[in-house]
Amino acid sequence: MSAAQAGRRTEHDGNVWEPPSGPRAVGHFAGMAVDPARVDVGALPYRLPSPVLQGVMTSLEAVESVLSARAAELGVEIRGGVAVSAVEQDEDGVIVRAGEQEFAARWAVGCDGGRSAVRGLAGFDFAGTEPQFTGHTMLVGIADPEQLDPGFNLTPTGMYIQMPVAGHVAMMDFDGAFDRTQPPSQQHLQAVLRRVSGTDVTLTGVRLVSTFTDRAMQVTTYRRGRVPLPVDAAHIRSPLGGQGLNTGLGDAMNLGWKLAAVVRGQAPEGLLDTYTRERHPAGARVLDWTRAQTAAMRPDAHGQAVQDVIRDLLGTRDGATYVYEKFSGASLRYDLGGEHPLTGRDAPDFQLTDSTRLGDLMRDGRSVVLDFTAAATLRDSAAGRDHRLRYVAGTAKDDLGLGAVLVRPDGIVAWAGERDFDRTTFERAVNRWRGDSRTHPAE
Repeated sequence: MSAAQAGRRTEHDGNVWEPPSGPRAVGHFAGMAVDPARVDVGALPYRLPSPVLQGVMTSLEAVESVLSARAAELGVEIRGGVAVSAVEQDEDGVIVRAGEQEFAARWAVGCDGGRSAVRGLAGFDFAGTEPQFTGHTMLVGIADPEQLDPGFNLTPTGMYIQMPVAGHVAMMDFDGAFDRTQPPSQQHLQAVLRRVSGTDVTLTGVRLVSTFTDRAMQVTTYRRGRVPLPVDAAHIRSPLGGQGLNTGLGDAMNLGWKLAAVVRGQAPEGLLDTYTRERHPAGARVLDWTRAQTAAMRPDAHGQAVQDVIRDLLGTRDGATYVYEKFSGASLRYDLGGEHPLTGRDAPDFQLTDSTRLGDLMRDGRSVVLDFTAAATLRDSAAGRDHRLRYVAGTAKDDLGLGAVLVRPDGIVAWAGERDFDRTTFERAVNRWRGDSRTHPAE
């Protein structure tokens, strides 16, 4: 059964089945809005109804507060304002110097942002493309805000965004000359806003302002020895498309469970080699996605011609769906070598007939086996792995034609089998991703 068929059925096994609803908002491509009504939800791969919102607007402060609170619950100490000045490693561990102290560990994860000190000290190569525009986001007083249109506005000289919060404005200017080492003055910001918006809008004051560019860079490998890099330390790009935070969280989830398995002795160190193999291509795709938007925004005849073509494509169902797949991450698929087309994708939020959802089963960080077969075919194969594998047998409200599925702790499908699957393929997959319990027992 295809994903399109799954998204359009209204009845299954005698139970009423609600098809996936369309996204409430999609976003934009280079400032050109995508109409959610044009997105063909039924064409999205292996999508099931879920209570989880498809998109959430939030602040970095809110995300940091949630992650910091969780870290505190786990006993993690977070020290701010301590600069890393040296990173040395050998086959057995890493020594990091920060402030007046040295810290020794088996592994050191460089999560220190786009200007990562760890990246340079550990010898990572950082390659990519230089910026073409300067961006500003600011909270300002505006004498005549009615001159600015709300939302995203792509203009012949760049783009500006008027947010729902009064005075919150972002703008992208292809000036190629602004010195970001100096704070922008009110006069400069007003001049840029006038140029980009094509108005004579007047600023009355500046409360907050930050600058950014479309510089797109990525490390050539996500791990050197005992130092892996995730998030902005591994890649930087413009905020076009709002995919930076999501990409970083994807890095952290991919690396986190693998590093935990290695540290606990539940998997060989070779498992960490899959971190670069999976996340480097994912990061490269995001960088290219932002580069494409920069090219389309260019304030010249070529850019204007590209914009006309893209607007026509976004006006079609296929075009809008394609952009949504890219924007939402629905098109992401790791090459895990499995034959089933669901392998390597984000797992659908399967719901069992007792109303238990896959998301509920994954909260303790274990992999999950969902066995939909009437004979609980995989029970014996999953036995003895309770410390790293949760086995659940039951009937799903919609199993998408599957007999069973293995989901990694990061929500990625590691193996999927049709109703007549070969059990040995499951056993190979679970040994690969969760370790053979005979050779890597629980500590």
